[in-house]
Amino acid sequence: MSVSVEYLVKDQDCAVNIKQQPYTEPDELIAFRLEANINTYAALMNEVDATRPASHDFQYRNGEYVYYDTYVGGEEFAGEEAIWKDGQGVYAMNYMGRVLAAGFSGNFLKEALRAADKKMPYRGPELYQSGEYTYRCKVTGDFTWFQGYEEIYQGDLKVYECVFHGGLLK
Repeated sequence: MSVSVEYLVKDQDCAVNIKQQPYTEPDELIAFRLEANINTYAALMNEVDATRPASHDFQYRNGEYVYYDTYVGGEEFAGEEAIWKDGQGVYAMNYMGRVLAAGFSGNFLKEALRAADKKMPYRGPELYQSGEYTYRCKVTGDFTWFQGYEEIYQGDLKVYECVFHGGLLK
């Protein structure tokens, strides 16, 4: 099948029209995500039976919300967080990371993740420091559709990195 340049450039019949919806920050959902964050992996709480071979799974419930976090791997890992409200999926985030050097501290990572706040509810805060460690997180987008990158330094040496993306579900 041949397609003209004019068809590709000018013909709107093949275009998908996506209407921008007014965005209202989902305060209740963000608050629950932060609450779940400090009650699961980051605090070594609420681990449940593995849903897949060699996976690590965490679950947290409060009222109409349920949060699951599952990951596979160790020094190189991948996972997903998801939230349901009244049985309907409303939020998901995928992440993949790796340890880069022997000086990495899993306890420091968990401490940084517990410091997430309403301004940065994705993983951890923009900047977190404790002792010889520094955590940095950058995000593009907002809670509805985002991608980000977090890293940990021990002094001047980068010892960890993780990429993530996610948003609201409809």
